[in-house]
Order: sequence, then structure tokens, then C-alpha cells
Amino acid sequence: MKTLIVIPARGGSKRIPRKNVRIMCGKPLIVYSIENAKSLCDMPGFEVDIAVSTDDEELGGIVKKRGVEVIARPAELATDSVTLDPVIHHAVCHMESEKGKTYDLVITMQATSPTLKAATIKKAMEYFASHDFDTVLSATNKPHLSWGVDKNGEYVKNYEKRLNSQELPPNYIETGGFLITRRECVSEHARIGARVSIFEISEDEAVDIDTYSDWVLCENILKRKRIMFRTVGKRAVGMGHVYRCLTLAYKLTGHEVVFAASDDSDIGIEKITESNFDVIRIKDDSDFERILAKEKPDILINDILDTSSEYMQMVTKYAKRVVNFEDVGPGAKYADAVINALYEKGDKLHNEYYGSKYFCIRDEFLEEQPKEFCEKAENVLVIFGGADPSDLTGRLYGICKKLHRDHPSVKFHFLLGFAYPYSDRIVTSEDDNVFVYKDVKRVSSYMNRMDLAITSQGRTVYELASMGVPAIVLAQNEREARHVFAGIQNGFINLGVGTDTDDETVISTIEWLISTPNVRKEMRKLQLLKDFSKGYERVIRLILDDTDDNQDN
Repeated sequence: MKTLIVIPARGGSKRIPRKNVRIMCGKPLIVYSIENAKSLCDMPGFEVDIAVSTDDEELGGIVKKRGVEVIARPAELATDSVTLDPVIHHAVCHMESEKGKTYDLVITMQATSPTLKAATIKKAMEYFASHDFDTVLSATNKPHLSWGVDKNGEYVKNYEKRLNSQELPPNYIETGGFLITRRECVSEHARIGARVSIFEISEDEAVDIDTYSDWVLCENILKRKRIMFRTVGKRAVGMGHVYRCLTLAYKLTGHEVVFAASDDSDIGIEKITESNFDVIRIKDDSDFERILAKEKPDILINDILDTSSEYMQMVTKYAKRVVNFEDVGPGAKYADAVINALYEKGDKLHNEYYGSKYFCIRDEFLEEQPKEFCEKAENVLVIFGGADPSDLTGRLYGICKKLHRDHPSVKFHFLLGFAYPYSDRIVTSEDDNVFVYKDVKRVSSYMNRMDLAITSQGRTVYELASMGVPAIVLAQNEREARHVFAGIQNGFINLGVGTDTDDETVISTIEWLISTPNVRKEMRKLQLLKDFSKGYERVIRLILDDTDDNQDN
């Protein structure tokens, strides 16, 4: 099928002067449509010629440099009032005369659709070839409740019944990205035949640059990264990795985010799905390699603890950039960046970023304010994360009931995590001043009412510090005990690994802090010296490789 692709591109533009030759994300705007057109030349069944119709010498030079034919557009066809029909007709006649042939198909491709993908146009051409249409044009479906004006100047409804947008009938808006039509339909006054079909494209590909806001939108779309999180969330390791990845995913708005998790990460997969992100189940590293080859992420984020050299050498073959969290394994040296916010120091390799300034605190803690210090410890919080693999919650439940006998005015508040398996055993007991809350959506609103907390040694200690809540810390395991932030220097009493600490020590420490307001006040001061507000910004810059020479390790 003899096919001519015509790209109309004037030099003048009032809203964005010289827009077709302006640089967008590293190349002139016109080049995007030229590259799309050239990618269609190898399509089976199509014999493709490409021409750009322009009145501009500079633009013509850019086009010729790319090996594409330039048609000098007559001045009378280059005014603001001229529609595209006579321009395309002129280009077709010129090319048929030059090439000595008659085209079967004419495709108009706008120079102002840089986000349109070549694969989309190929599918549209295949769609056209497999049907008996005269014309196929690109459009996006935008059903809306809209109004018009009748001949009397009165506002009138363009709908019969007010419905939600997803229930409204289709409303196709032409995008200008491409218009495929039979040669016989092209004249000075028309390009659309009698039998017309719509080829629906995504909203991202439908942007037609007409204003500066369109330009900014296109730049953001073109800079978008495909980011894959590989994480783990199960009772044995807890939910901290999943929660961290979700916090970052929310911050990566505008990028394409997908999760991957092992089959046994059942509670993690449930939480990711509940958060409306796509998640791919993986069986093992070999299966993950297959997924990487298919998904081709720009950035891979590993939040799976220590990595091996073999694993990292494999993933770096498929992802352009690899960022690891909480990784002190032999594979860490192969990552582009390793972010260990829970550790204060390490081997200090060139790619490692340590310390609390890289902790990504959730937005809710930036919005809440610490309450005023209270001399009396009236409210004590017990919180051990999403899964609490050592069941420290169960131990503290019994301990707090005992404490109530000697401290009847103190209220103990238990926040049970999303994946805590024994929630049926931990219930509110008002006689003991024990109150239980399950899967709380906004933890900060509870924390900022507390005078003291008992917690594990993961991400929760940073959240408590941001709220100025002095805390007793019991680590879930030996690895968590290496997170040195939760020490007296930052306002915490650390009792070590919870399973190695006896009840008497826990009870005596709680009673001591309840009865010593000056100690709690000093602990609170140390906590509030920390500023977590910029942590996620530093981490996002590292993920996107948007750092500068002044960012220190």
C-alpha cells in the first residue's frame, strides 16, 4: 500500500513562538513526529514516503538533517486562517509529481504530539488495513456533563440525564495525532471520507501542544520513568519494607509505578493491592529475571534486605538504574545507590547513604503537631508494627494489665498492625484501662496524644520522634537491634532484643519513666531536634538520579 506521511509544520506560532523548533527534552519538537514517521517505514504491506510541509527555513534545515523531504509551503497556505485540508492536498500533489506515483493512503501527523508513540500509530495502520474504512483518526474518550448555546443564545444541556462520568456515553475528542485516509478522500476542501472510524488513544498520548501548559505537561510525560519496586511483606520480616515502598510510590506521582513481590508475601501483596498499585507475583530470582526482561523498568528499587552479588549482576542487566534499601549484603556495591536510613554508619562506599536524614516519613506526620508536654504520663502507647513477628504486643498486653494495679490513672493504648495475627486475643478491657485499635489508618493522630510509648526498633521510632513521644524500645530481632537511631542520644530507652528482655526489666523501666517527668522531658527535647521533613526529597532525588554535587552522603 503506497503511503505518504505528511507532517505540516509552520514556523510561526503566536501562543508559543517558534514552538516546532524549540527544544523539548533534548531535541526539537518536530523531531518527535519525524522519528515516529520513520519507524513506520519497515511495516509489512506499506511502502512509506515522508514529507514535511513548512514555510520556515530553520525548520526545513532540521528536517533535511534527518533525511526527510521538505515541501516548501506557499505563502497563501501558511496563514493563520488556512485549514490543513489544502495544505495536505498541496503536499500530496507535490509528492506524487516528484515521485511519479499515486498514493493509496495519506497519513497526516501533527508536529505537536510528542507523546504519541510509534507503536500506537502502527496499531492504527493495521486497524485501518484490516477494515473497510475511508478514514481513521486518533481521538481520546472524554465523557463529561457539558453545555452548549442554542440559536437564541440560551445555555442548553448536551445531555439527557445527569450521570457519573463513567456512566455517560462516549465523547470522542480528536487529538490531531494522526489522521489516516484514502488518497481519493484528499482534496483542497476535505480529507475525511464517508466511512469513518475512531482509533482511541490514551490521554497521555493525546496531548496536542497549543499552550505553555500543554508544553509543560508533555515534558513531564516524556520525563516519566517506569519504576519497579521489589519488596517483601510477610509475618517473618514484618511490613516495614512494604510501607516504605508505598510511601515512596505515593511521592513518585507522574511516574509509572509497579510492584513485584514473592508469592509468600501474602500480607504485603494484600496491602499493596489495597493501596491501588499493580503488583506482580514472583516465584524466585529466575522468574524475576523473566519479568524484568518483559517490563524493562527504567529504575528498579530493591527493598528486600541484603542482596547477593549474583542477584545484583542479574538485575543491572535489565534496569537502567538500581537503588537498594537497607542492604548490607555483598550485592550492595553493584547498586547505583544504597539508602540505609536505619543505620548511622557503614562501610561508606561511594554509593551508600546513611542516617536518619534519609528516612522517608509519611505525610501525616508532617501535618500533625506534637502536643504540649504533660508532667503526668496519662496515656501510654503500645505499637509493634504491621506484623509484630515476635508477638511483643501479646507480652505487653499482660504487662500493662499488671501495671494498672499500681497505676490506675494511666491508660494503655494498643495499636494493632494490619498483619498482626492474634488480634482476637488483644481486646479492649476498660476495667484495666486498656484500649485496643485495629489497623488504624492515621497513626499520627494517636501518637500526638501520647506521653510515653513502647515500640519495636524499626520505622516507628522515627515517627514517634517526630511527634516528641519518649519511648521504650524492644527490637524484634538481632538485625533490627542494629538500627542505632533508637538510643538515648535521640530520646529512647533501648532494652535490646525483646525476646531476650525479661518482663521485670520492662515493667521497672515503664514505671521509672511514668514517675520521672524530667527524664521524659529531656528525651522529648532530643527527639524534636531531628527534622524529617526533607528525607523523602533526598531519597526521591537519589532514586531519579537528580542529585547535585552538593548533596552529601
